[in-house]
Amino acid sequence: MTQGILTSIFIRPEREAPAIGVSVVEAIAAKGLVGDHHTKGGNRQVTILSQQAWDVVCHDLGASLDPKIRKANLLVSGVDLEETAGQIVTIGPVSIRILGETKPCRLMDEAHQGLKAALSQNWRGGAYGEILMSGNITVGDTVTLHKEE
Repeated sequence: MTQGILTSIFIRPEREAPAIGVSVVEAIAAKGLVGDHHTKGGNRQVTILSQQAWDVVCHDLGASLDPKIRKANLLVSGVDLEETAGQIVTIGPVSIRILGETKPCRLMDEAHQGLKAALSQNWRGGAYGEILMSGNITVGDTVTLHKEE
């Protein structure tokens, strides 16, 4: 088991819209985050980005970039998301099953040249998953990754 902290929450009311930072968000099981455009269910109900992976990307690019340009929903510190498909992340009262790696899209290079390629290695673009248990997620919540035994 690995523990970290939730450092930021971002929602996007519409697809391709800029991310908006919030301090608390309601997660609804099998749906997504209230106020985010991914609330119709499906596999990609929430996206999670590792602060440490983002720091490596910024270092590689020689740039100090705001993580909200990645357009992930949750920024976590102290938790490595690489190769975590099938594992469970608990953030406060909310449980999320990681289903796979979030692949960066063309919008990343529009935000900063070379960002798409930098995010394409070692799960640096983050992970996506399905919400298993509803509740409110708040910046500062403990993040626990339950590794496969």
